[in-house]
Amino acid sequence: MRKKVIIANWKMNKTRDEALDFIYMVNDKMPDQNKVSTVVCAQAILLRCLVKRQGDNLRIGAENMFYKDEGAYTGEISPVVLKSTGVEYVILGHSERRNLFMESDEMINLKVKAAINHGLKPILCVGETLEQIDDADKVIDDQLRKCLDGVSDISSIIIGYEPVWAIGTGKSADAKIAEDRISKIRKILNDMYGAVSNEVSIVYGGSVSPNNIRSFLNEPNIDGALIGNSALDPNKYVEMVLAAIE
Repeated sequence: MRKKVIIANWKMNKTRDEALDFIYMVNDKMPDQNKVSTVVCAQAILLRCLVKRQGDNLRIGAENMFYKDEGAYTGEISPVVLKSTGVEYVILGHSERRNLFMESDEMINLKVKAAINHGLKPILCVGETLEQIDDADKVIDDQLRKCLDGVSDISSIIIGYEPVWAIGTGKSADAKIAEDRISKIRKILNDMYGAVSNEVSIVYGGSVSPNNIRSFLNEPNIDGALIGNSALDPNKYVEMVLAAIE
């Protein structure tokens, strides 16, 4: 049985003091990691100070990384450096990286392979824009196959399904629509990797809040949530984590 995963994506929010206040507030309220995996992904400059203060049942993740170990790539973040901070997870292929910074599936593929090679757990995001909604199945199929090209072991990967039109808009996908998309993602993974796909956690992201998270978690193929705005509030984050073990 797959364990639920609740992931906070802070994006470009929180100062160092605000981030530490959040961690101190939630640490003792996180359930046992055997019941639910809880992850907070923060800006790179905050990672080490958060890892040093994460509780036994909370893990810190990065929001992005480059695929080279070192070199003349000003402003980029090496997987080697990420690993040295003590983080376990890294978000790759988020729609904001795709749309604002023009990251291609081919570049994301290189990042996924680099993360795995360095013992990091990729949170690979896929999803359709509003303009692609009629072709969502094909769009997601293409993204998965290109981003996972040459990846032989998906045991460490979490897939995040994020309909781009629902991110930060307050418009979440209906739970049944999300379940349908995610069940199709699992079928694609099954076609690519066989039965191991049943062990891969697939989470939903897109305007998730304490008000709607239970509707998603009740679906059989949705294994958790990747949460933006609502996860900036420590009380809301705790509430959504606890919803995963009800």
